[in-house]
Formats: sequence, structure tokens, C-alpha cells
Amino acid sequence: MKRIKVAILGAGFIADIHLESYTRFVPEAELVAAYARSADKAKAFAEKHHIAQHFSSIDELLKNTDVDVVDICLPNFLHKEATLKAAAAGKHIIIEKPLAVTLEEADEMIAACEKAGVKLMYAEELCFAPKYERARQLVEEGAVGEMYMLKQSEKHSGPHSDWFYDINQSGGGVLMDMGCHGIAWFRWMLKNSKAVSVTASMKTVLHKGRTRGEDNSIVIIEFENGVTGVVENSWAKQGGMDDRSEIHGLDGVVYADLFTGNSVLAYSKNGYGYAMEKTDTTIGWSFCIFEEAFNQGYPQELKHFIDCVQHNREPLVTGKDGRAVLEIIYAAYAAAGQGKKISLPFNQKVEKPIDLWLHPTSAAK
Repeated sequence: MKRIKVAILGAGFIADIHLESYTRFVPEAELVAAYARSADKAKAFAEKHHIAQHFSSIDELLKNTDVDVVDICLPNFLHKEATLKAAAAGKHIIIEKPLAVTLEEADEMIAACEKAGVKLMYAEELCFAPKYERARQLVEEGAVGEMYMLKQSEKHSGPHSDWFYDINQSGGGVLMDMGCHGIAWFRWMLKNSKAVSVTASMKTVLHKGRTRGEDNSIVIIEFENGVTGVVENSWAKQGGMDDRSEIHGLDGVVYADLFTGNSVLAYSKNGYGYAMEKTDTTIGWSFCIFEEAFNQGYPQELKHFIDCVQHNREPLVTGKDGRAVLEIIYAAYAAAGQGKKISLPFNQKVEKPIDLWLHPTSAAK
């Protein structure tokens, strides 16, 4: 069977992770083109990863290559434009979180892909992370009995790129950046049970001089099947990335720690190179992560999508799942802004989700 030709849009941190994942773990894919808004950055990225063609125009990339898949690793505010162009060109699309900035954008993107007859996969790696998947299998085997609560937290000291802190580009703060993971994982664990209500608390505690977005959030989601989900996220947590989950049932409990349980414990007087994402120093005691991309599920999700394209299968996580996650994020911002529980479905029209928290009175008009 022929290899699937892939173009990657973006040249930042997450694009590097996708490239590592394709190169090491997805031999069915062939990386043939790269795009970045800066021509110099596109060239440097392509040379670094031995990609034959590079572009600073999405239109030129689509016109001058015969790729099968477009992998979108761009800032949030560019997701819609890239998706619409790729769909119009007949390319299958895998897109990094969040699906879009607004629900209106999400609907337009989903409709465009359906009209073009192309696949759209929402790249939620927690649905493919080996440790989280083993935890899910334990639940399927009856290990915890009837579930009544799920918890997931992802925390570090702040994003890599400046655009994350600009709410006009990102649409929000840590909830848009990281809270989407926990919400998507809840839906995955609960077989897409509908969320019926959301309450939330948000603050900016560390990055007050850099962003108007929240850098610490707690969101409580009540689902139709009676399960409560609690998702905690922070850009204010020091000491490197933290990602863990809890599954509570009437007959048992499961804990899964994505990072500290997959590390080498090290002590160094002088420090060393890379330990784990967002670690500021390696002097003293540190957790040195191995197979970071694999443990987070990136290769598995990309391999799954390439298989879907090869065999004409529907992805396990679709654009509609990404849209459902975004709707819950909207409700969480509204809940924090209004200080009350918000019922779903919820579809308040705003320029960006965080306006529901920053300007609750205006957003409600």
C-alpha cells in the first residue's frame, strides 16, 4: 500500500513533536512539505527535518504538492483558514487543539470538510496515550465498577510561544490551551455522554503582566450519565509538566500519572540538557523523561489517522468531538464570569471564548 504524503503546517514546538512521531513511529507516512508564515523559518524547519519542499504560503503549498494529508500545527486563530483551504483542495486534515477559536468557526470547518468529502480528525493525544488507555481498559474490564467521578489535571509554568498569551490570537488562557485535553478525555472515557452543566473558577496568578487570560482554572462538569468531571489546569505550576488523571468508581479507583511515573530520577550538581517539558533547571534532583512523545500518545494518534486515510475509515476522534469540547469551554468561561452553573447546550456568540469571563455582562447581551 502506498505511503500517505503529509504536509505539516507550522514550525513550532508541537510541529517538532509531530515530526518526531511520524519519523520514528509512522512509516506509512511520508513528510513531503512544510509551511511556516516566515520563509526563513519554513526553510530552517524543512532542513532540520529533511523535508524536500517548504513554503510560506498555504496556497502555494496546496497548488504545488500532491499531499494526501494536511497536519495543522498552527496558532488557534489560523485554524479556520488553514482548514478551509485544505478542505477545498481535497486534503484530509488532522488538526491540533483547540479545534477553533469560536463555535461558528468550528461549524464552518466541519461543514467544509463534510462538503469536500475529506476526513477531519481532532488531534487529542490523551485518547491515545498508552498509560491513559490502559486505565480506560481497566474500567472496561470492570475494575472500578460504576464510575461516579473523573479527574484530570495538566499544569506547567507557561507556554513556549508568545501568541498563547495574546487572547486575540488564542481565544483564552490555560483553559483553551490545556483544559481542552481533560474535557476531551472525559468524553472519551464516557463514550461521548453529553455534558449537561458546568461550573468554573478562574484566576490570573502568575502571568499578570503578560496576559489578560486566566493562568489557573478549575472546571466541574456534570454529564448526562451522572458522572462528574473535574479538570484542573495551570500555567503557574513550577518544576516541569504535570499530567495526571483519576478514575473513581463504586468498586475501585485508578490513578495514572503521565510523566513522573515514566522518568529516570536523577541528581546533578552541574545540570544537563533536557529533562522534560517546562523544566527550568536540571541542577539538583530532577525527573528525566524518556520517550516523551510516545508516552503522550502523539505517534499513536497520527498513526491512527494515517490508517484511516489508507483504509477509508472514520477517525475515532473527529471535528465534531472538538466542537463539543469547545462548547464546554464556552460554558466554563461563562460560569466563571457569571459565578453560577451554566446549563448545556450553550452557544453564546462572542468574538472569543474568554470574553464570557472577562466581559460577562457584555457577552450576555
